[in-house]
Amino acid sequence: MMNLPLVLRGDRQTFLVVGGGQVAQRKIHTLLASECRLVVVAEQLPVALQQQLAERADSCWQSVDADEQLDMADASFVVLATDDHALNEALAIKARQQGCKVCRVDQTDDNDFIFPAVVDRSPVLVAVSSSGSSPALTRHLKERLEAFLPLEYRELGSMMQSLRQRIKEKLPPPQRAAFWRRWMNSNVPELVLGRQPQRAQALSEQLIAGDEGQGGEVYLVGAGPGDPDLLTFRALRLIQSADVVYYDRLVNPRILEFIAPQAERFYVGKAKSDHAVPQEGINQLLVTSAQQGKRVLRLKGGDPFIFGRGGEEIEQLADAGIPFQVVPGITAASGCAAYSGIPLTHRDYAQSVRFVTGHLKNGSCNLPWHELIHPQQTLVIYMGLTGIPVICEQLIEHGMPPETPIALIEKGTLPDQQVHVSTVAEMPDYVASHQLQAPTLTIVGDVVSLYSRLAWFNG
Repeated sequence: MMNLPLVLRGDRQTFLVVGGGQVAQRKIHTLLASECRLVVVAEQLPVALQQQLAERADSCWQSVDADEQLDMADASFVVLATDDHALNEALAIKARQQGCKVCRVDQTDDNDFIFPAVVDRSPVLVAVSSSGSSPALTRHLKERLEAFLPLEYRELGSMMQSLRQRIKEKLPPPQRAAFWRRWMNSNVPELVLGRQPQRAQALSEQLIAGDEGQGGEVYLVGAGPGDPDLLTFRALRLIQSADVVYYDRLVNPRILEFIAPQAERFYVGKAKSDHAVPQEGINQLLVTSAQQGKRVLRLKGGDPFIFGRGGEEIEQLADAGIPFQVVPGITAASGCAAYSGIPLTHRDYAQSVRFVTGHLKNGSCNLPWHELIHPQQTLVIYMGLTGIPVICEQLIEHGMPPETPIALIEKGTLPDQQVHVSTVAEMPDYVASHQLQAPTLTIVGDVVSLYSRLAWFNG
């Protein structure tokens, strides 16, 4: 490793930037954010940067065209960003003779220091560098890291900073590292990231007092319609940090690969007339595991609150006094419709959308049919594959035109997704002559006619 990554106190350094082009401007913005003393030598600068420099008592802009006579002795670090290669080279030699460290933007192998890409979650900073060899790769990695590090890491870093002195005063050095391990492995970090600062502070005080009996918590998390790329960042974080996971049949096995190797995992899925664990049993498992002090993940396909029985599960948690969080997921209607190119609403076709389930608690398909027949409305039916003959018959009987388009989306958002399009009158015969497999979502309405033009996902 030729480069040594260090973090410098910006407010104790003096930087000189020579040049005013786009690359120089990026460096100036970075340096202004670090609160260093800054001198910019450039004939031209954008007005906004001129104003920022003017507002800083310890910074200035010298509106001159730099030459080889430039005095750089007052600077600790010099950034050479002119368009003149020969001038940059000459100034680099002179700057080093005057005891300065040099960064040349036109010659990356002649640098004493490099500006990394920085993910700023102050007091936490994450720096990414390709040693100047590939700025595009550096920017790409920074963008990926920014997506996976929520802004709440600022609060987490600030909380640890505020506790540090208390821990130093309370515990001898050999015990401090052990405390911070317990603290980081507790629910405190997730409470901070979940924007529950009061609970996080209370649990921190409990740990500082030496009370190790912290209770567990349940995370009710939506895994989306199937494609792992549709997970939310928060869902992924909780999946990776859980102690025990109870997952459903509709959760993609690829999502289960994100579960930590040491975590317990239990299948509690339900298919028609085949429940691995009855719902009441699932509810009790969540309570029992949390009472054992575990971080419990209840992982459900789609969204927990849209035909996912999430409400039933957290009712029992609430009754038992178990803390819980709910993380929404992309529901099947949104995911399957989007991946099929069928917009659920469209100004020319549908101004409203209605979600219903084709499989009720008592096993019937007794829907309020007269309410479902409405012009310019899209009807989305969950779990309705086996009831398609009855559904289509009842829709027509209650006034829906037989030629209304209908789509069955089989294994939506997955690589083997299939979209079956017909009419309400003809779909029962179509299903009878094809071997469709669950999970399948049904969309009824004029928006289905857009499928042939807007379909984009080929699996």
